[in-house]
Amino acid sequence: MALKDTIALGMSLPHRSPDPIDMSAVRQVAQRADALGFRDLWVTENAVDHVFSFDSLQVLTYAAALTTRIRLGVAVLVLPIQNPIHVAHQVATLDYVSNGRAILGVGLGRDHHYTEFQVPREHRVRRFREGVELIKALWTEARVDYRGSIFRLEGGAMALKPVQKPRPPIWLGGDHPDAVRRAATLADAWMGAGGSSTASFSRNVPILRAELEKVGRDPATFPISKRVFLSVDERADVARAELHRWFSTVYRNPAGTDASGVHGTPEQVREQLDELVALGANHLLLNPVGRYAEQLEALATIVGLRASAAPAL
Repeated sequence: MALKDTIALGMSLPHRSPDPIDMSAVRQVAQRADALGFRDLWVTENAVDHVFSFDSLQVLTYAAALTTRIRLGVAVLVLPIQNPIHVAHQVATLDYVSNGRAILGVGLGRDHHYTEFQVPREHRVRRFREGVELIKALWTEARVDYRGSIFRLEGGAMALKPVQKPRPPIWLGGDHPDAVRRAATLADAWMGAGGSSTASFSRNVPILRAELEKVGRDPATFPISKRVFLSVDERADVARAELHRWFSTVYRNPAGTDASGVHGTPEQVREQLDELVALGANHLLLNPVGRYAEQLEALATIVGLRASAAPAL
């Protein structure tokens, strides 16, 4: 059975790379992923970065103007270092201009984010929870009276509402068990990070399912996703070398090539994607690390979104 018939499939928009990204590649991937039938199109958020990286919401807005059906997501915005009012307005605007296709992914981030943006780490979980609550209120209520311990808003109004009702979905990222549990109560989906290992994903899925059942939500209908950094080539050594360079340069973690990434021939890549599905993924975000248009076509063939003619690799 084709993978497209068993799970939902997302595609990464070219947005972060050791090398400059040509806008023609961004345009081609956005339009082709839309035409092929990928469910959603994703970017990460990395403002202070040692490699080339676009602003997430701006490049998604560009993609929105080029596409008609594919959903547009960021995974993730580090919410505690941002003002939730600003985030609510930005994502509501993206949802409005895309006619209801925005997805907001949020997470706690890492220690360096708080240092870079001069935001205290203390009470970051409270700041995160209140930020999510305030965003939801601004998207759904005509007048917002919010009184948190960190954020307060009296009689706040955001006339621009998202097209999606009651609101755009909020996905939560993070690999700590506490973050996974928070997804069951705060979010509409959970995504395992691309830099996290397959072993970590396998440990976290049962934690998430147990928490979903505890709060009365159905694990079968809750999106459980994994971002997958990958490279596919008819020569397995070429694919591994490409992914190894990416993990070594971008994540500064060469071991992630095998612990977290997916690489090899089309047959080997399909086997590794099937393994993630067997571990509990019902959504996969496929994130090629180079040769974007070429990899998109190869992956579309592997998952069954394109006729089975051999892709040029």
